[in-house]
Amino acid sequence: MAGSKLVLEGRVSIKSFILGLSVVLIPIIRTWFGHLDWVFDYLTETPGKIAICVHIAAINGLLLVIYRGPVYKVAVRACFLGVTFGCGLIISFSDTTWTHFGWYMCSLSFFHYSEYLVTAVINPRSLSLDSFLLNHSLEYTLAAVSSWLEFTVEKLTVPELKHLNWISLVGLIMVLCGEGLRKAAMLTAGSNFNHIVQNEKAQSHILVTTGVYAYFRHPSYVGWFYWSIGTQVLLCNPICIVGYTIASWRFFRERIEEEELSLIHFFAEDYVEYKRKVPTGLPFISGIRVN
Repeated sequence: MAGSKLVLEGRVSIKSFILGLSVVLIPIIRTWFGHLDWVFDYLTETPGKIAICVHIAAINGLLLVIYRGPVYKVAVRACFLGVTFGCGLIISFSDTTWTHFGWYMCSLSFFHYSEYLVTAVINPRSLSLDSFLLNHSLEYTLAAVSSWLEFTVEKLTVPELKHLNWISLVGLIMVLCGEGLRKAAMLTAGSNFNHIVQNEKAQSHILVTTGVYAYFRHPSYVGWFYWSIGTQVLLCNPICIVGYTIASWRFFRERIEEEELSLIHFFAEDYVEYKRKVPTGLPFISGIRVN
């Protein structure tokens, strides 16, 4: 683990995420003058939308005053994720049929924020705006938008499909377990973890085979794989469940093969022996073949 003191960007991200999360104060204050069961109605009507917009604008103005340059870019992204997480909580605890989408918003925003924060803790040298993974790839963005569209269309045309609570609960468990496994892998790997496949071995780079790495060669990918599918199970999106499964499997198969080329180059026989003993953790993916 990198030093005991969190770098500036990490501290700024925490403060900004919490500041964004303060959006939950709007329904809390509103309940002082009414009942919780119609808070969601209030927030989706014009007065509620105005209250949220004013709150977000005020927060952004405060960030502009406090931070400048690259630090502001970190702050505004963390704040955006905090607002999204807060809105997800509001929806999750409101009397609405959109509850499961609230779970999804919390899951998605926490995943991206925690990617940045954990990187700030374990490997601050590799920390950048890309560590949020918000601009992961065009394909990733299209997949996310597709899931939102499918959920909305099916909710309007086949609403009973979105009321299968037990399926959504299974999805939530997949999301939580996948998220937990990925972050455990990052924390176990410490400074050896990087979001970008490394082609040159750093002096401090060691082969990690303990903790979750004793069970899976690529636990961070295993966690991400089941997390991504879990988000669609949670939303009861049958089309995206299939699409996410196929796309994620193909992505991680190629990624693992690319990464293992470097790992064999870095650690030679040590990695080959580790590869023989420990599976990748992903179904029908064995990694690069070694003669």
